[in-house]
Amino acid sequence: MSQSKIENQKSKIAAPSGAAKGTGFLTTALTAPVSPAEAALRPLSFADFAGQPKTVERLQVMVGAARRRGEALNHILLSGPPGLGKTTLAFILGHELGRNVRVTSGPVIEKAGDLAGLLTNMEEGDILFIDEIHRIPKTVEEYLYSAMEDFRLDIMIDQGPNARSVRLTIPRFTLIGATTRSGLLTAPLRSRFTLNTRLDYYDRATLDGIVRRSCGLLKVELDAGGAQEIAKRARGTPRIANNLVNFCRDYASEKASGVITQATAAAALELLEIDAAGLDELDKRVLRVMAEHYAGGTVGLGTIAIAVGEEADTLEEVHEPFLIQEGYLQRTSQGRILTAKGYHAIGLKAAISGDQQSLL
Repeated sequence: MSQSKIENQKSKIAAPSGAAKGTGFLTTALTAPVSPAEAALRPLSFADFAGQPKTVERLQVMVGAARRRGEALNHILLSGPPGLGKTTLAFILGHELGRNVRVTSGPVIEKAGDLAGLLTNMEEGDILFIDEIHRIPKTVEEYLYSAMEDFRLDIMIDQGPNARSVRLTIPRFTLIGATTRSGLLTAPLRSRFTLNTRLDYYDRATLDGIVRRSCGLLKVELDAGGAQEIAKRARGTPRIANNLVNFCRDYASEKASGVITQATAAAALELLEIDAAGLDELDKRVLRVMAEHYAGGTVGLGTIAIAVGEEADTLEEVHEPFLIQEGYLQRTSQGRILTAKGYHAIGLKAAISGDQQSLL
C-alpha cells in the first residue's frame, strides 16, 4: 500500500498577528496552515477516527464498493466549519485505498492551466483534495465539469485567429471538495458529487477521547479532570482541542508538575482567555458590540467586523457558526440578532418589549 502524498500549496487565510496568545489563538488554530506536529496527530484509518458516525459509515460504504469493483472512488463533497476533519478524512480515504492524495485550495487554482497541471500529473485512482472549493474561479470551474464527468480537459491555446482547442485525457481520479460555505457552490458543481455530506461539531465525550488519544501520542500525562476541562472548552472542534493540548502541555511543564490536571488545564486556558463555555475574547467582543452599540441587532456582519477590527470572512467562517449553533446569535435575512443567552454570556440581561431587545 503506498503512502499518501501531501502537497500543501498555499494556506487559504493568512494568520493574524499575535496569533499565539489571547484573542488570536482560536482564529489561528482554525485558519493557519497545519504544522507537522499537528499533522502527526491525525488518524490514518476509519478505526482511529472519532465522531461523525454517519459520514464515516457513508464513506466506508463507498470505499468498500470501489475496492470490490477495482475502480476509482466517486467524487465526494465535505462541508462544515473548519477544524472538524475534512482534510483528515481525505487522507484516510487515500490510506484506505492505497492511493496518493494531492492537496490544494480553491484560490490557488487561478486559471485552467493550473488545473490541467494538477490533473495530468495524477495517476489512476489518485485523490485530488481541493480545500475551500467554493473559491475556485468560475472560469476554471467550467473546465472542472468535464474533468469530473468525462475525465478529459479541453484547453484553449493562443488567442484570436491562432486560437485552438487541445483535448487532454486525464486518469480516472477522485475529487474530494471541502467547503466551509456550501451555499456558495454553484448547482452544476454540487450536482457532480456523488456524495454530499456535512460534518457537525463534536460532543464533549468524543472530544474527551480525542484529547486522551492526542496526549497519548505526545506522551503527556493528564488525568480525567484535565481531559474534560480541555474538551469542554474546545468548541466542539478537534483541531482546537489538539492546539489546547499542546498549550496545556507547555503550561504544565512550566507552571505545574508536568501533569495536565483539571486545575492546570483551567489555569492554562484562562491565560488564553478561553472561558468554560469555549468563548474567547473576540467572541465576547462581538456579543458586547451587538449589545452595547446596536441594542442586540439587527446588525450586518460587515458592520460587526469593522467594530471589532476583524475580517468579515474570518468571523463568518470561524466564530459565527459556533455562536449560532450554541444559541448566542441568530442569523436572519436582515442581519444578526443577539439572543438572551448571548446577553448572559457577557454579563448583561435582555429585556424584551415587542420585537425589540434592550438592556436592563
